[in-house]
Amino acid sequence: MTKIENETQCQVALKRVEELMLNLPEDTPADDPQMVELTLLGNLVADYDEEHYPIGTPTLVETIKLRMYEMGLTQAALSKFLGINASRICEYLSGRKEPTLKQARIISKRLNIDPAIVLGV
Repeated sequence: MTKIENETQCQVALKRVEELMLNLPEDTPADDPQMVELTLLGNLVADYDEEHYPIGTPTLVETIKLRMYEMGLTQAALSKFLGINASRICEYLSGRKEPTLKQARIISKRLNIDPAIVLGV
């Protein structure tokens, strides 16, 4: 098999991957036949998932909200943390406005967000 063709094949392969993962000791060598099988099937399942269930690039709004959650920040606290007016933060989080280049740089650095996400590229 070079590619998983449908959901049924994917489920069968996934079941086998789970069986192998439960039964192989952690120190199983990479050249062990069952470890080779696990690696090959795992790659096939991953390829199928990427093709049929792609995960898109997160938006700036999603990423900022995630960081707020992770850091336990409210919008008011985020405004103070970034030094950006609270009304601007509200506009960014609602998607009504995009940050200026200066503010994008602050958001990227202080929230540790990839500049490509902040700039929407």
